[in-house]
Amino acid sequence: MFTGIVQDVGCVHAIEARAGDMRLTVAVDRLDLGRIAVGDSICVQGCCVTATVVQGKTFQADLSRETLALTTLGDLRAGSPVNLEPSLRAGDPLGGHLVSGHVDGVARVVARAGDARSLRLTIEAPTALARYIARKGSVAVDGVSLTVNEVDGATFGVNLIPHTLAVTTLDRLEAGARVNLEVDPIARYVERLVSTSGR
Repeated sequence: MFTGIVQDVGCVHAIEARAGDMRLTVAVDRLDLGRIAVGDSICVQGCCVTATVVQGKTFQADLSRETLALTTLGDLRAGSPVNLEPSLRAGDPLGGHLVSGHVDGVARVVARAGDARSLRLTIEAPTALARYIARKGSVAVDGVSLTVNEVDGATFGVNLIPHTLAVTTLDRLEAGARVNLEVDPIARYVERLVSTSGR
Protein backbone atom coordinates (compact mmCIF):
# COMPACT_ATOMS: atom_id res chain seq x y z
CA MET A 1 0.00 0.00 0.00
CA PHE A 2 1.19 3.52 -0.84
CA THR A 3 0.01 7.11 -0.38
CA GLY A 4 0.68 8.74 -3.75
CA ILE A 5 3.24 11.08 -2.16
CA VAL A 6 6.33 10.66 -4.33
CA GLN A 7 9.53 10.50 -2.30
CA ASP A 8 12.06 10.55 -5.13
CA VAL A 9 12.41 10.84 -8.88
CA GLY A 10 14.71 8.06 -9.97
CA CYS A 11 16.19 7.26 -13.34
CA VAL A 12 15.96 4.08 -15.38
CA HIS A 13 19.52 2.76 -15.36
CA ALA A 14 18.98 -0.29 -17.56
CA ILE A 15 16.29 -2.40 -19.21
CA GLU A 16 16.87 -6.03 -20.04
CA ALA A 17 14.51 -8.13 -22.11
CA ARG A 18 14.15 -11.60 -20.58
CA ALA A 19 12.22 -14.26 -22.50
CA GLY A 20 9.20 -12.08 -23.20
CA ASP A 21 9.18 -10.01 -20.04
CA MET A 22 11.61 -7.41 -18.73
CA ARG A 23 14.04 -6.66 -15.93
CA LEU A 24 14.17 -3.02 -14.85
CA THR A 25 17.09 -1.40 -13.02
CA VAL A 26 16.37 1.98 -11.41
CA ALA A 27 18.93 4.37 -9.92
CA VAL A 28 17.66 6.47 -7.01
CA ASP A 29 18.63 9.92 -5.84
CA ARG A 30 17.18 10.64 -2.38
CA LEU A 31 15.34 7.38 -1.63
CA ASP A 32 16.92 5.49 1.27
CA LEU A 33 17.49 2.00 -0.13
CA GLY A 34 18.83 0.98 3.27
CA ARG A 35 15.16 0.59 4.26
CA ILE A 36 14.40 -1.59 1.23
CA ALA A 37 15.01 -5.35 1.34
CA VAL A 38 14.73 -7.89 -1.43
CA GLY A 39 11.04 -8.77 -1.66
CA ASP A 40 9.81 -5.32 -0.60
CA SER A 41 7.36 -3.37 -2.74
CA ILE A 42 8.24 -0.09 -4.43
CA CYS A 43 5.86 2.07 -6.44
CA VAL A 44 7.42 2.97 -9.82
CA GLN A 45 5.35 5.38 -11.95
CA GLY A 46 2.27 4.22 -10.04
CA CYS A 47 3.01 0.49 -10.43
CA CYS A 48 3.74 -1.72 -7.46
CA VAL A 49 6.86 -3.77 -8.24
CA THR A 50 8.94 -6.13 -6.13
CA ALA A 51 12.60 -5.37 -5.48
CA THR A 52 14.60 -8.43 -6.58
CA VAL A 53 18.07 -6.92 -6.17
CA VAL A 54 19.11 -3.93 -4.04
CA GLN A 55 22.66 -2.76 -4.57
CA GLY A 56 24.19 0.60 -3.76
CA LYS A 57 21.95 3.30 -5.22
CA THR A 58 20.03 0.97 -7.54
CA PHE A 59 17.34 -1.67 -7.35
CA GLN A 60 16.01 -4.17 -9.84
CA ALA A 61 12.48 -5.42 -10.48
CA ASP A 62 11.04 -7.97 -12.89
CA LEU A 63 8.11 -6.79 -15.00
CA SER A 64 5.68 -9.48 -16.17
CA ARG A 65 3.93 -9.51 -19.53
CA GLU A 66 0.75 -8.48 -17.70
CA THR A 67 2.44 -5.41 -16.25
CA LEU A 68 3.96 -4.48 -19.61
CA ALA A 69 0.58 -4.86 -21.35
CA LEU A 70 -1.52 -2.89 -18.87
CA THR A 71 0.81 -0.03 -17.85
CA THR A 72 3.27 2.40 -19.41
CA LEU A 73 6.33 0.66 -17.92
CA GLY A 74 6.98 -0.99 -21.26
CA ASP A 75 7.52 2.50 -22.72
CA LEU A 76 10.45 3.22 -20.41
CA ARG A 77 13.94 3.60 -21.80
CA ALA A 78 17.36 4.02 -20.21
CA GLY A 79 17.44 7.54 -18.81
CA SER A 80 13.67 7.82 -18.30
CA PRO A 81 12.74 9.58 -15.04
CA VAL A 82 10.36 7.68 -12.77
CA ASN A 83 8.33 8.56 -9.67
CA LEU A 84 9.28 6.43 -6.68
CA GLU A 85 7.57 5.68 -3.37
CA PRO A 86 8.39 2.89 -0.88
CA SER A 87 5.50 0.96 0.61
CA LEU A 88 3.62 2.44 3.54
CA ARG A 89 4.67 1.27 7.01
CA ALA A 90 2.63 1.30 10.21
CA GLY A 91 2.94 4.76 11.73
CA ASP A 92 3.88 6.52 8.47
CA PRO A 93 1.86 9.65 7.69
CA LEU A 94 -0.90 9.23 5.12
CA GLY A 95 -0.44 12.48 3.25
CA GLY A 96 -2.22 11.61 0.00
CA HIS A 97 -4.79 8.83 -0.30
CA LEU A 98 -4.60 5.05 -0.19
CA VAL A 99 -2.95 3.81 -3.38
CA SER A 100 -2.51 0.11 -4.11
CA GLY A 101 -0.06 0.41 -6.98
CA HIS A 102 -2.36 -1.79 -9.08
CA VAL A 103 -2.83 0.35 -12.17
CA ASP A 104 -6.42 0.32 -13.44
CA GLY A 105 -5.59 1.49 -16.94
CA VAL A 106 -3.59 3.81 -19.15
CA ALA A 107 -5.03 7.31 -19.61
CA ARG A 108 -3.99 10.03 -22.04
CA VAL A 109 -3.18 13.70 -21.47
CA VAL A 110 -5.33 15.74 -23.85
CA ALA A 111 -4.41 19.28 -22.81
CA ARG A 112 -1.87 21.21 -20.76
CA ALA A 113 -2.26 24.85 -19.73
CA GLY A 114 -0.67 27.24 -17.27
CA ASP A 115 -2.79 28.43 -14.35
CA ALA A 116 -0.93 31.17 -12.44
CA ARG A 117 2.05 29.30 -10.93
CA SER A 118 0.33 25.95 -11.34
CA LEU A 119 -0.24 23.64 -14.30
CA ARG A 120 -3.65 22.36 -15.37
CA LEU A 121 -3.83 18.96 -17.06
CA THR A 122 -6.88 17.53 -18.79
CA ILE A 123 -6.73 13.74 -18.92
CA GLU A 124 -8.92 11.26 -20.77
CA ALA A 125 -9.55 8.05 -18.84
CA PRO A 126 -10.46 4.73 -20.44
CA THR A 127 -14.26 4.64 -20.80
CA ALA A 128 -14.65 1.73 -18.38
CA LEU A 129 -12.92 3.72 -15.62
CA ALA A 130 -14.67 7.07 -16.10
CA ARG A 131 -17.53 6.21 -13.73
CA TYR A 132 -15.08 5.87 -10.82
CA ILE A 133 -13.77 9.43 -11.18
CA ALA A 134 -15.65 12.12 -9.25
CA ARG A 135 -15.19 15.85 -8.80
CA LYS A 136 -13.08 16.49 -5.67
CA GLY A 137 -12.31 12.77 -5.49
CA SER A 138 -8.82 11.31 -5.63
CA VAL A 139 -6.87 9.67 -8.45
CA ALA A 140 -3.27 8.54 -8.81
CA VAL A 141 -1.55 9.62 -12.04
CA ASP A 142 1.84 7.98 -12.56
CA GLY A 143 1.79 7.29 -8.83
CA VAL A 144 1.02 10.87 -7.76
CA SER A 145 -2.04 11.47 -5.55
CA LEU A 146 -4.15 14.22 -7.12
CA THR A 147 -7.52 15.84 -6.50
CA VAL A 148 -9.97 15.87 -9.41
CA ASN A 149 -11.10 19.41 -10.20
CA GLU A 150 -13.79 18.70 -12.78
CA VAL A 151 -15.20 15.79 -14.76
CA ASP A 152 -16.69 15.89 -18.26
CA GLY A 153 -17.57 12.46 -19.57
CA ALA A 154 -14.37 10.43 -19.69
CA THR A 155 -12.13 13.48 -19.24
CA PHE A 156 -11.12 15.07 -15.97
CA GLY A 157 -8.93 17.96 -14.88
CA VAL A 158 -6.24 18.19 -12.23
CA ASN A 159 -4.17 21.09 -10.94
CA LEU A 160 -0.44 20.65 -10.28
CA ILE A 161 1.03 23.09 -7.78
CA PRO A 162 4.68 24.19 -8.05
CA HIS A 163 5.79 21.69 -5.39
CA THR A 164 4.27 18.77 -7.30
CA LEU A 165 5.91 19.97 -10.49
CA ALA A 166 9.28 20.20 -8.72
CA VAL A 167 9.30 16.76 -7.05
CA THR A 168 7.58 14.47 -9.60
CA THR A 169 7.78 13.66 -13.30
CA LEU A 170 4.43 15.29 -14.08
CA ASP A 171 5.97 18.58 -15.25
CA ARG A 172 7.26 16.68 -18.30
CA LEU A 173 3.81 15.65 -19.51
CA GLU A 174 2.58 17.04 -22.81
CA ALA A 175 -0.65 16.52 -24.75
CA GLY A 176 -0.69 12.97 -26.08
CA ALA A 177 1.34 11.49 -23.23
CA ARG A 178 0.21 8.15 -21.80
CA VAL A 179 -0.04 7.93 -18.01
CA ASN A 180 -0.76 5.19 -15.50
CA LEU A 181 -4.13 5.74 -13.81
CA GLU A 182 -5.41 4.27 -10.56
CA VAL A 183 -8.87 5.28 -9.42
CA ASP A 184 -9.79 5.66 -5.76
CA PRO A 185 -10.39 2.10 -4.48
CA ILE A 186 -13.27 3.34 -2.31
CA ALA A 187 -15.27 4.01 -5.48
CA ARG A 188 -14.85 0.40 -6.57
CA TYR A 189 -15.96 -0.93 -3.18
CA VAL A 190 -19.00 1.35 -3.14
CA GLU A 191 -20.01 0.16 -6.62
CA ARG A 192 -19.65 -3.48 -5.53
CA LEU A 193 -21.71 -2.91 -2.38
CA VAL A 194 -24.46 -1.11 -4.28
CA SER A 195 -24.60 -3.74 -7.01
CA THR A 196 -25.03 -6.58 -4.50
CA SER A 197 -27.20 -4.83 -1.89
CA GLY A 198 -30.45 -6.15 -3.32
CA ARG A 199 -29.38 -9.79 -3.38
